[in-house]
Amino acid sequence: MEYWTIFLLIVISVISIHYLFKNLNFFKRHNIIHLSPIPILGSVISFTFRRMSFFDFILKIYNFNLNAKYVGFYVMMTPILMIRDPELIKNILIKNFESFPNRNGFTELNDLLFKKNLFSLHGEKWRNVRTLLSPSFTCSKMKMMFTLMSECAKDFMKSILPTNKGSVNMKDVFSKYTNDVIVTCAYGIKIDSMKDPTNKFYIYGKELSNFGGIKFFILAAFPRLGQILNIKFVNHNVSQFFKNVMKTTIATRDAEQIKRPDMLQLMMDIRGKEGQRELEIDDMTAQALIFYIGGFETNSNTMCFAAHEIAANPEIQTKLQQEIDNVLQESNGEVSYEVINRLEYLDAVINETLRLYPATMVLERMCEKTFELPPALPNEKPFIMKKGMLVWIPVLAIHRDEKYYDNPDKFDPERFLNNKMHNSSSYMPFGLGPRMCIANRFSMLEIKVLLFNLLARCELKPSVKTMSPMKFSKDFVIMPEDGFWLNIQRRKSIHPILESTILNN
Repeated sequence: MEYWTIFLLIVISVISIHYLFKNLNFFKRHNIIHLSPIPILGSVISFTFRRMSFFDFILKIYNFNLNAKYVGFYVMMTPILMIRDPELIKNILIKNFESFPNRNGFTELNDLLFKKNLFSLHGEKWRNVRTLLSPSFTCSKMKMMFTLMSECAKDFMKSILPTNKGSVNMKDVFSKYTNDVIVTCAYGIKIDSMKDPTNKFYIYGKELSNFGGIKFFILAAFPRLGQILNIKFVNHNVSQFFKNVMKTTIATRDAEQIKRPDMLQLMMDIRGKEGQRELEIDDMTAQALIFYIGGFETNSNTMCFAAHEIAANPEIQTKLQQEIDNVLQESNGEVSYEVINRLEYLDAVINETLRLYPATMVLERMCEKTFELPPALPNEKPFIMKKGMLVWIPVLAIHRDEKYYDNPDKFDPERFLNNKMHNSSSYMPFGLGPRMCIANRFSMLEIKVLLFNLLARCELKPSVKTMSPMKFSKDFVIMPEDGFWLNIQRRKSIHPILESTILNN
C-alpha cells in the first residue's frame, strides 16, 4: 500500500512539474533568444518585487540583444515576444492587423464596465463600437470641444493666479483640469475642480486612476484568475455613480430635447435606428468610463512631463512664449481652434514630451491567426506564431533608441519641426493602425489649450522639491518617485493687448 501511495505521489509530482514548467521551456524549445525565467514569476521578478521600475524593465528586455528583431520573455508563466524591429511592428499593427486585431483585454473578468469598453472588446463587437464612437473625434467635433476646453482652462487660470505660491503639485492641479474637461466633453456637466476638489467626479477619478499597478499587470496575464476570485477594477459605489450620471443625463436630454457634440450623444442617437443595436446603459457607461480613465491619468501626466521639461529648459520656454505672444498679436487677441493649431513649436514640444514619456510604454497584441515571423537573427529559422500568443511593442524603448533618434535622452523639440518624424513607425505614442488611440486628437488639443493658457500668463521654474535628474517610481506607470513639483510665477512683461485679453478671459 505504501509503495503505491509513494508511486502515485511521484507520478502526480512529475505531472505537476511538467505542467508547471512546460511554458517556461517554450522559447528554449523553439530556439528563440530570451531572458531566462524562474519558476512562477517568469522574467518579471525584478519588477514584481519593486526592485526595478517598469520603465527600466522595458529597457532591460529591449536591450537584451541589440541585433534581434524580437526577444522572448515570460510574464509569470506566459511566454511573450517583444518586437524590436519597426518594419515588423508596422506589419503586425497595420499590414497584418487581421492576424493581431485584439489586446488580451479583460473579457473574462466579472467586471462588466471593463469587459464592455473599447479597450477590452474583441472582433466584431470592437469594430462596431469603434465605428460608432469615431465621429466623436473628428475635426468638426474638436472645434466644438475647443470652446469647452477653453472654459475649463480659464477656470484653471483664475485659481492659479495670482501665483508665487511656492512649490506647486503639478499632478494635482493638472488632474483637476483634465477632470473638468472630460466631464464637460463626455457627460455635458460643468464642474470646477480647482474650486471644488471634493466633487465626486474628481474623487472617483483619483480612485480609478489607482486601479493599475501589479493587479493590472497580473490580471492582464491571467484574466481567468480575476474571474475565479471575482476581482473587479471598479468598486460598486464608483460604477453605480457613473451609471446614475449616465441615466440622469440621458433622461434630461430626452426630456428637454438637448443635443450636444459629445460621445454620449452619438450613443444616444443610434436608438431606434434600423439595423443598429441599441446600446444598453452598461455599454454606454463602459465607453464613457474608459474614455474618462484614459484622459484623467495619461493627459495630466503628459502635461506634467511637458511642464517639467519646459521649466528645466528656459530657452525652450522663452521660444514657446514668443510663439504664443506672436500668434496672439497677429490674431488681435482672438484665440480660436485654427489659431491654436498654428502653434508649430508648441506641437513640437508636446510631441517630444510624448516621445520621451509615452503614456503607454508598451502595446500588447494577441495573435488570432497563424503568422510567420522572420528570423530574429541572421542564419536562424523563422518562427510560426500560433493563435493565443502575445506580442509586446516597446514604445518607450523604441522612442529612446539612438538608431532612430540622435541623442535620444535629450529633450529636443526641434527634431519634430519641418520633418515627418511624427509619422514614422518609430514614433507611436498613440499606437499605430486600426487600434490606435481613438482620442488622440482630443488629447493633443486638451494639452495644447492648457499649456497655451498657462504659458501666456506664467513662467514655470524648478522648485526646491523638483526632482533632477528624474528617478522613476517602481510602479506600472511612468512617474517620478517624488511627484511633479514646480514654481509657477506670473510673467513680468506682457504686451498690453495680451494683458487685457488674458485678464478679461
